Amino acid sequence: MTSCSSSSKATDLFGIQLEGNQKTFTKGAQVGIALNNKKDTEVTSISYSLDGESLPVTNGKVVFNPKKLGSKVLKATVSYGDKTAEITKDIKVLAEDAPDIYTYEVINTFPHDIKAFTQGLEFYDGVLYESTGIKGESSLRKVNFETGEILQEVALDDTLFGEGITILNNKVYLLTWQSGLGFVYDATSLEKTGSFTYGNSKEGWGLCNDGTSIYKSDGTEKIWKLDPDSLTEKEYIQTVTNRSVFNKTNELEYVDGKIYANVWQKPSMMIIDANSGAIEGVINFSGLKNRVKQHSKLDVLNGVAYHPERGTFFVTGKRWNKLFEVKIKKK
Repeated sequence: MTSCSSSSKATDLFGIQLEGNQKTFTKGAQVGIALNNKKDTEVTSISYSLDGESLPVTNGKVVFNPKKLGSKVLKATVSYGDKTAEITKDIKVLAEDAPDIYTYEVINTFPHDIKAFTQGLEFYDGVLYESTGIKGESSLRKVNFETGEILQEVALDDTLFGEGITILNNKVYLLTWQSGLGFVYDATSLEKTGSFTYGNSKEGWGLCNDGTSIYKSDGTEKIWKLDPDSLTEKEYIQTVTNRSVFNKTNELEYVDGKIYANVWQKPSMMIIDANSGAIEGVINFSGLKNRVKQHSKLDVLNGVAYHPERGTFFVTGKRWNKLFEVKIKKK
């Protein structure tokens, strides 16, 4: 018998039995585990692993404490006679605690281009960079955030729908939505210097960076970690609460080990641990949209940029005529 997790013979013989027949657990949970030996086969050894990491058993229990949360593969490696079988079980490991709730205080209000379908927003060397979407309207621009003046702008091809940006080592990385294609620009001149294709990520949504790696959202529960030189997707985290895996992550900003992410189509923002994927906080921006000019093309909150010198966040929305400088406060 061959060793294969999908082998029908293996699953006829064995299964993984978890306490209470549960499939969803919180981080740190101690869970009873046993091998379901369906045909009383003589077993010589059994070991467990979670996403390839060894999972010790103590007094018939395992502890689900992965560094990264979300959907996981629990595997039992069973030896019997001169044969080995691998049996798997899909589980979810969620955050220990519910997200904290935050609100905001508007510190300043600045003009913003009401025609801009804002997708990405980021400060670099004191200048605000913005990317916009919609085919035929997509662009990358530098903006004087105090006056709303567009200082410099390049248009994307009319066939492309612009998405998020991030800036690292004087390079602007820009995504497109469903074309599977991103671009690299010189941050000073906005001259296009390269392009890249996506790997396993579904689409292009948001970008941010921690000074070393780039993070990319793709419209799923995954945030991918990219090498800034090759733009290859090295690994990913999954965004989760204490109740579920969450898949609405949009525009991104990285600050002090946390990823601040717009919730797609919602007036709110998540605070995500960049290592584990745990959603530690939710910022309620309800009411902010009411402060901008109301018109027929007005769309949702989108765009978040952190100003390190001021210690504040700047947020706006798609076709909003205002840019808001805010402080985020726990409710």
